[in-house]
Amino acid sequence: MNKLLLLIFILVTSVAVKGQGMTSQPNVPFVLGKIEHIHSNILSENRILNVYLPQGYDTDSTTKYPVIYLLDGSADEDFIHIAGIVQFLNFSWIKILPKSILVGIANVDRKRDFTFPTTVVEDKKESPTSGGSAKFIAFIGEELQPFIEKNFRTNSSKTLIGQSLGGLLATEILFKKPALFSKYIIVSPSLWWNNESIFQMKAAARQEAPEVYIAVGNEEKVMKDDAKKLVSVLNTQDKKIKIHFKYFPSENHATILHLAVYDAFETFAKK
Repeated sequence: MNKLLLLIFILVTSVAVKGQGMTSQPNVPFVLGKIEHIHSNILSENRILNVYLPQGYDTDSTTKYPVIYLLDGSADEDFIHIAGIVQFLNFSWIKILPKSILVGIANVDRKRDFTFPTTVVEDKKESPTSGGSAKFIAFIGEELQPFIEKNFRTNSSKTLIGQSLGGLLATEILFKKPALFSKYIIVSPSLWWNNESIFQMKAAARQEAPEVYIAVGNEEKVMKDDAKKLVSVLNTQDKKIKIHFKYFPSENHATILHLAVYDAFETFAKK
């Protein structure tokens, strides 16, 4: 928890310093990133992307950057908080994370987009629009990633962050379309969906093994058991996958994300 308090302190002070250094005029908006709009033919709708660009992006026209894709990336969800972690970890005096582009995918209907079809009556009742993950995965691979690569200077490194139902989707992508991302951060995944049928999914062939970080907190037993089972299943599927697992006994489903993402980036940096 000390890391999180330190992060909050640094972000608050850095925002204040930036605001004072930019202008003496009052009421000038503080701009954190860019809002992009993309029309998806696959989803038949417009989508909003929140994009954080690292310091120096606009003045350095040659450097290409890793991209971190964030599910639940709306402004009132996880985008602002994860952008703060990304900024802090790529400070020159920290150097845990290379300067990176963060793409927050704003939600329209997360239960629709993050879940595959279910046969469980209760699931259908609680989430009547569910079951659209196949289209959303196609949107990510065929429309979103090409859009980002066309409009921003990117390199081949692509990381996906997903928690809860977002963790379920990240796991489905890892099984079905593993090459879409080189790193996966899967936090408290809702693998209980459709009676845990995700564990029966046949894994697609992997030409290059991604690096995977899985975390769970002191949550319901099924969440903890399924996270551990995912580690076991991945190890069985492909010994080349580099898997990291972390249990956070002091955190719950609501509080785990930030510490887990911070720890994941630290873990990936330890080569």
